[in-house]
Amino acid sequence: MTLLAPTALIVNGTPRFGQFSDSLRDIRHRDFRLHTPFNKPAGRFANWMGFKQFQYFGGMSGKLIFGCALAHLRHVGVAFVYVHDLETGALFSRSYRSPLGLGMSLCDNPVSGESRFRLPGVDIRMGYQASPREKTLSIKLGTQLTIDARMPETGFEPMSLCTRAAYSGWVYANKTAGLDLQGTLSLEGLSVDLAGIGAMGHHDFSCGFMRRETFWNWACFSGVSGGHRLGLNLSCGVNETSFTENCLWLDGKLVKVNLTRFDFNQNELMQPWRVHSDDGQVDLVFTAVGLHREQMNFGLVASNFKQLFGRFDGQLRVDGKIITLKALPGFVEDQYAKW
Repeated sequence: MTLLAPTALIVNGTPRFGQFSDSLRDIRHRDFRLHTPFNKPAGRFANWMGFKQFQYFGGMSGKLIFGCALAHLRHVGVAFVYVHDLETGALFSRSYRSPLGLGMSLCDNPVSGESRFRLPGVDIRMGYQASPREKTLSIKLGTQLTIDARMPETGFEPMSLCTRAAYSGWVYANKTAGLDLQGTLSLEGLSVDLAGIGAMGHHDFSCGFMRRETFWNWACFSGVSGGHRLGLNLSCGVNETSFTENCLWLDGKLVKVNLTRFDFNQNELMQPWRVHSDDGQVDLVFTAVGLHREQMNFGLVASNFKQLFGRFDGQLRVDGKIITLKALPGFVEDQYAKW
């Protein structure tokens, strides 16, 4: 059952769990007080260290795929940007780490405000506008890469939910996909009009007191097939305590999808993946054309992140209608995290 979006997620120190009708404008994570598994209040440092945030803006078309992430893990801030040319196979990729997230400030809701990461020669911004609703991405990496992208969301139904995590934590996730992109991308002197190449976008806003050690697989695409504007967001490993984030979008309308399975070879990630749901709504094969990897292992904290970009083939079944997909661009992920 979908709940009306509450005024604030945290009320009297307690999160509101469920699937919501809209993006939340007020999360109030500082009002939450973490407890140990033995119902004792956690210390101030544990409360500070326990809160994690990450935000991702992706674009895809038949010509190119790009992605940008900002993540504040408390001990470190992580940012990455990549652009993959599907026609030539060329890959531009940059990654940055900042101790304690210095130079990084992340917006506390997915409706209004700005997230930003700055280093010498690096300026990355994700903007959130309430009226009219839209998300933006601005990137300036010296003279090599400039992106100015807009993703209007008027009339769109976002995925918005909060689930339990570990014993006393929670995760709020807000996802969109299947939306048109506007703006330009300029890479090493060559400029592309995003609307002109039919680029479409995806966005992920996630925050909360997440599991100390976790993993997930994820799949997403945005595109047009069978005369419909389509978006997909499927995950396995997180956000599955009573509710799931699994869904697809048909012409901007949110359609819930049940539990999802990812069949792939962890030792040979570039081999085809099969992604399918147990309710029969999704049956897809993903063929990778490239890979972005982020790894760190400092003992107490570690991450093994692999995001693959490529194409989806297969079928969606929605309201008795079968929609066939052929070479629709998108992403999958295989992620391990200890934070």
